[in-house]
Amino acid sequence: MRFLSESNGMRIPCYSVLDGNGEIIVGSDYEQLSEEIAVKMYTSMVTLQMMDTMFYEAQRQGRISFYMTSTGEEAISIAAAAALTADDIILPQYREPGILLWRGFTIEEFASQCFGNKDDCGKGRQMPNHYGSKKLNFVTISSPIATQLPQADACVVTYTGDGGTSEGDFHAALNFAAVTEAPVVFICRNNGWAISTNISEQFRSDGIVVRGRAYGIRSIRVDGNDALAVYSAIHTAREMAITEQRPVLVEALSYRVGHHSTSDDSTKYRSVDEIEYWKKVRDPVNRFRKWVERNGWWSEEEESELRSSMKKQLLQAIQVAEETEKPPLKELFSDVYDVPPPNLREQEKQLRETIIRYPRDYPSDVPL
Repeated sequence: MRFLSESNGMRIPCYSVLDGNGEIIVGSDYEQLSEEIAVKMYTSMVTLQMMDTMFYEAQRQGRISFYMTSTGEEAISIAAAAALTADDIILPQYREPGILLWRGFTIEEFASQCFGNKDDCGKGRQMPNHYGSKKLNFVTISSPIATQLPQADACVVTYTGDGGTSEGDFHAALNFAAVTEAPVVFICRNNGWAISTNISEQFRSDGIVVRGRAYGIRSIRVDGNDALAVYSAIHTAREMAITEQRPVLVEALSYRVGHHSTSDDSTKYRSVDEIEYWKKVRDPVNRFRKWVERNGWWSEEEESELRSSMKKQLLQAIQVAEETEKPPLKELFSDVYDVPPPNLREQEKQLRETIIRYPRDYPSDVPL
């Protein structure tokens, strides 16, 4: 009689290409990047970082109701987006706005969504930060954890966090994809925290990557703060999924530098020193910048110009979005039925009557 050990005592290695100084690790096997793609990756990472900072501040000023940052995890979305094609369908969690940014979603569109105005493609129905774009093959973000995973039954890329892997939907999705040989790339952002729950309290296994093997799925662990490694891993994973018609699991190790959301204060459950270390020493944006500069593709002058112009664009976008009219009340009831049924029409009628009767209890900037 022989029982399988709970562990073979060896951790799965983490694939990296760049060291902390942005230099290629000797012997690294990676996908080559052109100057154009590398510069776009870097400028997109800077843009995302600045957008997060300014939108977060707007929420703290009471101008928008909610926000979630991607600080410290920019490489996972931007580098992955660069490795994919515009035709690949994305089923995101909520720290993937970098993919939309890469595909052409404008700063103005991000701002309109967060302010929920009439220019928001979601017509103000979603929480701020819950983006979506049919045109860019980016399925609208869903807050319920891991529920986006079972929908990945086509040639798509789907994201979850380490906390999402503790949900039953994650396991059902991996098993279903493996059995049906679905060409899906599962990307798990393992940033160490499921809101306030550390990974040490979530599972005993060697991270997430080992779960792929349990379901018969080819898997890799990658340094999520290394943009070049993420690009190479996702590029190869996508190729495997499409050419071999099989699912692939990618675990991207990173760290959530920001709070879980504007509803959270992470200093209540982790030290400020720990946060500052990852913010200053392990920042994926600075790490990639060093490599781009070393190639002669970026300069201090270009850096200054980028940050100055982006700050102006962000401030302008926020101001315009804030002043733009909200969607009319009728949009609460549209886009579900071709012809609204009687009960829905009655609900709209009652709501309008209630707003007219109690105007002080409802927002005054929503057109009736």
